This record gives sequence, C-alpha cells and structure tokens, in this order.
Amino acid sequence: MGAPTPAFDDHRPPRAELISDCVHCGFCLPTCPTYALWGQEMDSPRGRIYLMETGLGGEPMTDSMVAHVDRCLGCMACVTACPSGVQYDRLIEDTRQQVERRAPRSAGQRALRAAIFALFPHPRRLRLLRGPLRAYQKSGLQRLVRRVGLLRRWPVLDTVESLAPRLGRVERLPTRIPARGERRAVVGMLTGCVQSAFFPDVNAATARVLAAEGCEVVIPRQGCCGALSVHNGREAEAQRFARRLIDVFADVDHVVVNAAGCGSATKEYGELLGGDLRAAGFAAKVRDLSELLVELGPVAARHPMPVTVAYHDACHLAHAQGIRAQPRELLRGIPELELREIADPEICCGSAGVWNVLNPEPAAELGERKARDVLATGAELLVTANPGCLMQIAAAADRLGGAIRLAHVAQVLDASINGTRLE
Repeated sequence: MGAPTPAFDDHRPPRAELISDCVHCGFCLPTCPTYALWGQEMDSPRGRIYLMETGLGGEPMTDSMVAHVDRCLGCMACVTACPSGVQYDRLIEDTRQQVERRAPRSAGQRALRAAIFALFPHPRRLRLLRGPLRAYQKSGLQRLVRRVGLLRRWPVLDTVESLAPRLGRVERLPTRIPARGERRAVVGMLTGCVQSAFFPDVNAATARVLAAEGCEVVIPRQGCCGALSVHNGREAEAQRFARRLIDVFADVDHVVVNAAGCGSATKEYGELLGGDLRAAGFAAKVRDLSELLVELGPVAARHPMPVTVAYHDACHLAHAQGIRAQPRELLRGIPELELREIADPEICCGSAGVWNVLNPEPAAELGERKARDVLATGAELLVTANPGCLMQIAAAADRLGGAIRLAHVAQVLDASINGTRLE
C-alpha cells in the first residue's frame, strides 16, 4: 500500500511563508463567527492555518480538513484583528481552490453546488425568476407557505425562500447618464448579479447619486464579476468572468461598485489573473460607491432626513477593503439623520455570499444574533452596502418578530439629495 496522496498539488497551494506569519496568539478567536458558534480550535483561523500546514507537510486531504475549510465564511474579520499581519485571505483562497478541485463530495453536495453556480452568477437567469417570484409574493402563497412551515423539512429551500426580498417595479437604466452640472469624472457602474435582479432600485439610486455628484455614468451590458466563484474556490470560472468584465469597461476613470463582495473581488483581479497588466489596471480603478464619493467630496445639497439609522459593516467592505469611515461620513453629512452603532460589528451576519445557502442552520443562528444587535439600537432604519446582508438580516429580523426598515447607503443618499421619501 503506497503513501497517502498529499492534500495539495503544485497549483497555488497555501504558501509556507504566509503560514509562518501566524504565531497562534489567539487575537482572531473573538472575531471569528464559526469559533463563536462552536468554540472548536479547528473552526478558528489559526486552527485552519494549522490544517494548511499539515497539508503542506504531506498529510492527505481528509473529510475533516474539507469540513473545517468549508465552514469558513471568508469574512476576513481575522485579518483586521491579527496583530501579525497574517494574510489569511490569501491562504483561505488558495486552500479553497485546492479543496474545490481535489476533494470528493457527496452527490447531494455536488448537485447543490452545481445548482447554485448555474444560477447565482448569471444575472439574466436570475432576472427570469422575478416574474414567478413576484406572483408568488402577490398571490398570498408566500404568506401561506411561511405560516404552515411547508419548507421546514428542507433547510436549503426554506433558507432561499426566506431570503427572497419583496419585489417592486424595475427601473431600466440607460447605457449612459450625463453628469448634473460640471462633469468631474467618467465612471463605469457595476450592476451585479443579485443586485440587478432583486435590488434594481439600489442600482438606480446609485446612478442618480453619481450623476448628482458630477459623474458621467457609463452602464454597459455586463455579466458576473466572479466574486461568488473566487470566494468558493472556483478559480478557473472566476478568471473567465473577470476577463469578460475587464473587456466591458473601457475609457472610464473609475469602476464604481455598490456591493461589498463584488468590490472586494474586482480589487483583487491583479492577483486572480497574476501577471495580467490589464487586470491590475482595472483593479486600480475600482472604487466602492462611498469610497469614491468621499474622494470627490460632495457638491450636491442634502435635504434633511429626520431618521435614526443603524449602520451595518458588510464584511467584504470593512475587513476585505478597509472601508468603514466613508459610509459613516456620508450618512453623518445628511442633516437631521442620527447614526447609531451596532454591538459586535466585526461578527458576520452569516450571509457570506452563498454560505447561508450551503450552511442554513448556523447561518440562521448568526443572522439572528446580528438581528438582535440591530434591533437593540432602536433605530428606525438599517443601512448597509451589500445585498446579501440586507436579505440575511431582514429574514432573521422577521423570524424574531422585529420590525425595522432596510436600505442601501445609495438609497439614503438619493432620497436626501433629491428631497424624496425613502420607500
């Protein structure tokens, strides 16, 4: 009987020099959502780094190793907390693509993952769901299904159904929107997959805010940015999406993103497509909406909004991109708006791309923990910068019987600039 096959092959294994940066100090533990859930060392960042080290040492890729890697939400709160500068983001991404290519999965898991990635990274396919979903919501069938708990025997279906937002009308955006007043920049706008299908009003608000702040907005036809794929180890698929998106945007000063996960992924195109100068150039142009607006400085007048707001830090905005102050600065710039902070802001809400679909029970626990903290602020409105967070916290608050309105940063700014009521 021969020696066991090592966990990792030669294609981008987690790097030993990055692993050696971890001194196992434990500062990451209080910020890790899976460690908070289960208290298990191997479900902490330093525990997973230990598993990576054993894999580099020739140990096989066991079911246990795969499970602990799969359980990581990729929230990157540990990156923020680490005093040693451990690049856990690079380590988990490299490990995940090894797991995705090399680990055997059950037939059920393979089918679930195939279904997720045949749907969610494809905006046109998602938009086809709008009609049936809206009919389901308006007919009263949704209320019946939820009242009798029809889907509780199937946690994945129950989770997907609970996350579905209420759908309104779709505002079609032109391919180019002129700046209001003096043109200060030409920006391309990423419309996203889930964002464009289920939150088109956020994209419309984003375009209006950019135009009001002196940006000419270019909105070409586009596909997925590859965020879900790269964050789940589907490297080749993510690279295809990235190359296509880079080809779409040309002759713009910046590419503006209003979804935290998409912004994080597109800023890393240089690493994803290593050695590609166009990818690095594209990544350097990417800006989160709040990041760009603070860089430019406000020119549009703000109308008062007498509302109390709880701001939620989306993980891939705060931890992966380091953007925390900018959204708060923009919100505080609105007259009469009162901003309130949420307890334990570093702990993920449990959305994490499609993690809540792959892990419905622990995701629900994290969602309810976050929803309790949000409701405890007493704010009238929850504001964040990521569609997944909005759906996750809304579903959790609904289960808890709590009532709070939800909005994207762009929608709040749009209402203030244009003096309209926030729906």
